[in-house]
Parts: sequence; C-alpha cells; structure tokens
Amino acid sequence: MTQSRRNSTSSLALALLLLLALLAGACSAPAAPAAPGSESAADAAPTTAVTADAAGGTMIFGRSADSLFLDPVLNDANLDIWVLNSLYDTLLHSTEDGQGIVEALATGYEASDDGLTFTVTLRDGIKFADGSEITPEDVKWSLDRARNPDNGIWSFTLESVDSVDTTETGVVLTLNRPDPSLPAALAMFNSAVMPQGLFEAMEGSTDEEKAKAFAEKPIGSGPFMLTEWVRGSYMVIERNPYYWESDEAGVQLPYLDAVRFEIIPEDATRILKLQAGEIDGAEFIPLSRVSELQADANIDMELFPSTKVNYVLMNNRPELNDGTPNPLSDVRVRQALNLATNKDALIQLVTFGTGKLMESYMSSTTPLWSPQPLYPYNIEQAKTLLADAGFADGFDVTAMALAGNADDAALLTALQQMWAEVGVTLSIEQLDAPSRADRYRANDFQMRTSGWTNDINDPSQITSYFAIYSVVESLHTGFQNAELEALFEESQSELDIATRTDQYAQIQQIYAEEAPIIFLYETPYPVALRKTTTGFFQLPLGQNLFTRVQVEK
Repeated sequence: MTQSRRNSTSSLALALLLLLALLAGACSAPAAPAAPGSESAADAAPTTAVTADAAGGTMIFGRSADSLFLDPVLNDANLDIWVLNSLYDTLLHSTEDGQGIVEALATGYEASDDGLTFTVTLRDGIKFADGSEITPEDVKWSLDRARNPDNGIWSFTLESVDSVDTTETGVVLTLNRPDPSLPAALAMFNSAVMPQGLFEAMEGSTDEEKAKAFAEKPIGSGPFMLTEWVRGSYMVIERNPYYWESDEAGVQLPYLDAVRFEIIPEDATRILKLQAGEIDGAEFIPLSRVSELQADANIDMELFPSTKVNYVLMNNRPELNDGTPNPLSDVRVRQALNLATNKDALIQLVTFGTGKLMESYMSSTTPLWSPQPLYPYNIEQAKTLLADAGFADGFDVTAMALAGNADDAALLTALQQMWAEVGVTLSIEQLDAPSRADRYRANDFQMRTSGWTNDINDPSQITSYFAIYSVVESLHTGFQNAELEALFEESQSELDIATRTDQYAQIQQIYAEEAPIIFLYETPYPVALRKTTTGFFQLPLGQNLFTRVQVEK
C-alpha cells in the first residue's frame, strides 16, 4: 500500500549540480521504455543446483527494522508481510515474475462455468511445522477468519466469498459474484492456512487476544519456523522438516538449516558488516550506494524488479480546504506540469540511475499493465497548455514534504527549478510524518510526494485506490471519472482474460489522459549479498524468498 520513501544519503548540492548538467543537455524526450514482453526476472534468474557441501548452514540477513506482529490476518506493515511467507504457507503462490499463480498447498483449483463456485484440492500429506496434519477444516477456518470484516484490513480481498465448505480433499468456495482476482487473493499472506486447534487453544477471549499470543511463536506450514526472537535485536527461523516442497532433483526444501535476521537500522552499518563478511545479505541498500557495491568483487548487488511506483499526488478538486481556487482542477494544468517534469533527470538525481520511467499508474510488474505515453519532457507544449487554461503567467502551488527526507528534498527542489521554466512557483512545506498524514487524510493539501507497492498479484487493488472515488477518494486526490469506474466495475467480475485485459488497457489510458498525479518512476528492491550466497530472491510484491538459498561453507 502507500509507503513513505526511504532516506537517501545523497548530497543535495551534488545532486542539484547533476540536475543542472542534465537540464543543460536539454533532454526533450524520455529514454526508450522497456519493451512489453521483455525478459522477466524469473527468466533472467540463474538456476542453482544444491550440492552436498553447500546445503545446510545458516544465512545471516541484515534487516533495517524488526517485525512487529507475526499474524497473517491482523497486520498492516511490510516489516511483517515480507517475512510471513517464510513462516506460513498459502493454497497458491505468486510466480517469481509477479505475473502468474501456481499451486502450493493446493494441487489444483477450478472455477465453475458461471464463476460462482471455486473448488480447491489440497496436496496429499501436508503438515504444519509441529508435524500435525493440515486438514480441510483448517483451510475453511483460516479463510473464514481472513474474510471476516472484523479481522484486520485485508478482508476486502475475499469479499466475493459467501461461504467456505469442506470436502474430503479440500474446500469449495461459494461466491456472490465471479471474481477473477480470487486466485491472487488465495496467494496473499492473509489467506495463509493456520492450525485452528492450536490457535483456538491460545489464551484470550477474542480473536485479537488469541492472535497476539499465537504470533509470539507461531506454527505455520512455511519453509521455516520461528525458534528465537529477541525484539529489536535478532530473530532466528529454522528449517521446517515437514515442508512440502522439493527442488527439481527431488531434494526437500529449504536448503538452509536456519536464517538469522540481524536488526541493523543504520544503512552504513549494514553495508560495513556485509563487506566485512559478518552478514551474508542486507536489505534496503541506499540507491546512492548501489554503484559502489556493484564494483565490489565480493558482493552481488541485486536490483529486484518491484511493484513500487513513485509519484506526486495532486489535489484535483476545484477548491482547496480553505476555499482557495485550485488550478490543479484543470486537466490541462495537470498535463502541463507532467510535461514540464524532466523525469529522466529525476531518475538520475533521486534514484542514481536505478529507476525507470512510469508508463502507467501501476508498475510494469503488475499483471495487465498496459504502457502509455506519459508526457515526455516538453516545455513548449507545457506553456501552450497553461496558456490555454488561462495561466500563461503561471501560478503558485504548494507541496507537502516529509521533513528530513533527503529524497523528498532533492525531488521537490528539482521540480521547483523545472516548473519555474513555465512560470509555476512551487513552495515546499516541510512536515513531520504524523502531521503530513493527518493533513493528507483530511484532503488538506495541494500536492504531496508519495509511493506505492502492491499487496496482491492483481491490478484491482492499486486501481481501486488510485482511481475509484468511493475507496479513498482516489488516494485523496478527489479524481473521478465515470467511464473509468464503469470499466473497473465490469472488470471485477470478468473471467475472460482477453476482455479483462482490454478493460484494464482502457482504464490505464483514461487515467493517463486525466493525469491526476505527476507520473515519475519505478524503483527496484536493492538487496546486497555476499558472493558466497546464492539462490535468494525478492518477489515484486516484496516478500523475501529464502527457500533456495545456499551459503558456501
């Protein structure tokens, strides 16, 4: 969901010098976009075979912050979500490229002709990490808990499910409408299969109280199980001996005996420990350090394709909260500001060359992504649109920034210079995180920096947040388009993939033309690994995969 951007260690002064040099080069067109159908992360990833001397052992992984609450239903933080898949398993899994769904605890699933019945067959002999059998009753209870609107924020992913019934071999879901996103929902963390008996035996009278007790030392059916947790310091997850999956050679996964998460908040310290060989991998490498680590002979600097898109939100309403007329309500003004934004320069400035142009409001790793020509840098066209809208002499606009965030400072200072070329004066309002969040939720802003990562392997979530007014007023921009909303409503029940693909292509085209946001860039997940460590992968949704990791002894 909406995420705040992480601080960069860049020098703003140096970055602005780089920006001025790029602008001096008069970039009048964006870099060529990646071609649809280009090599996916899954295609590019090397296949590694386990060997007797490489199997086992412990990987030490440096995390920027500790997890908070290891329950798959009652959580709302990536700190939890991105490790839950190591402890819990789901009926289905996302493919590594984020474009498809494959079987996991289930060996098959089938929808009825009318789309209102969804039958799932469980894999034979599957067990939880304590050795107890996974039953259809566990699956039913888990899905009923996940779809309960009183349990957390993720129940909307299963809102099409009216009931779950058990069979001898699995479960049957009865739906209130056909739901093309249901397989993706069953691959989400909140649909994890949990042991009903163990959970209900926990102390507490409510689901939340039992969840708090269970999550301290959870039992799931993922590749690992939690064995030690010193909050704020480290966490140890050990190999689940009952895990169902084997590799292509028939070797049971995971290869590792354990993963030890060391909590190292300082970026520089994580990198130093990695370079010294004290840890085997580190997450959230600052983009400013990527090129340095790429040149290190002992490090594999990975940039995993993500679902993260970075943009500037614009209040599209005719008036701001204080009654002031808002120029951003005119689509020509919003288009002009997009045209006056040199996104290639910003990619160099803020992402140090690691980002790539947005070609839709959704990332290129999101299923049914349809690239659009999103406003190549063109000052003269921007001036023409502003004149047509009655702003030939420009206007003043204010953007909220997160105080102390170097990326926000670099981005908005650059936009000040860019937009000055068309007469637009940008003021930057520095706010602490709580104040900025409160103002945003009250629609009390004109512009603000923002970023998004998907939670589901389907375009419905990001579309509902970005473009459907009834959800969160289109990310609080106030944007509304009746044609787009009608297409989205149709897509929610459309099972024909060709028709749904066309619906989403039209949705993305309309959104691009209306320009409710300043489209900026996609950024990857930067993870650095010792060259003695192989097999790590991070999914576009963010989850870390340790199942096939090997650490050379």
